[in-house]
Amino acid sequence: MKILVCISNVPDTTSKINFTADNKEFDKNGVQYVINPWDEYALTRAIELKEAKGGTVTVLNVGEADAEPNIRKALAIGADDAIRVNAKPVDAFFVAQQIAAVAKEGNYDMILMGKESIDYNGSQVHGMVGELLGIPSVVPAFKLDMVDDSTARLEREIEGGKEVVEVKLPFVASAQQPMSEPRIPNMRGIMTARTKPLAVKEPVGAEAKAEYVGYSKPEKKGGVKMIDPENAGELITLLRNEAKVL
Repeated sequence: MKILVCISNVPDTTSKINFTADNKEFDKNGVQYVINPWDEYALTRAIELKEAKGGTVTVLNVGEADAEPNIRKALAIGADDAIRVNAKPVDAFFVAQQIAAVAKEGNYDMILMGKESIDYNGSQVHGMVGELLGIPSVVPAFKLDMVDDSTARLEREIEGGKEVVEVKLPFVASAQQPMSEPRIPNMRGIMTARTKPLAVKEPVGAEAKAEYVGYSKPEKKGGVKMIDPENAGELITLLRNEAKVL
């Protein structure tokens, strides 16, 4: 069984977020990058399936050279090899086309990724990849098991309960907690990751469908206004005219 796990290189949630002077680009200065936490659930589950059933796990990142330390971390966790598509991930459709191209070439049985990336929270790529490849897409799943060599069973949340789905390979799935418990690389894994293959491919000729024209930070919270409990009229006026929630 060949499993392709797609990972994103994202800012650590503890990083201070700033933008360039014209607010058109994210300012990377001083920012620590990590593997997208949702992708780590997918990666760990893929490794668990490989250990239980056999096969290989390939990590795929669409990104620039600065993503390679985190790709090596994924190899240290237990992936067998890695591919980096040498391109800036400009939008979800562009990324999905790169993943689909690699998946077609590699003839993978399973394509896993996190339910979203914590930087853009778009939750779009997995569905696009399934559509581009013409295969099922099960999103987001919190449990993934193999029924037999050609069928997987997944569970996902729906309103008021859960849904159990059986799907034939190949398919796309996105992961969320608690699909697996993310692993920390050990020293042996870190050492072997240095020699595992990391192929760099040029992107396919795909155009982005969206353009980010600007970024802004949330407005700072204002001060607290204390209202006399006997003055309900003033409270209603403030909620309507200032907070605009009524």
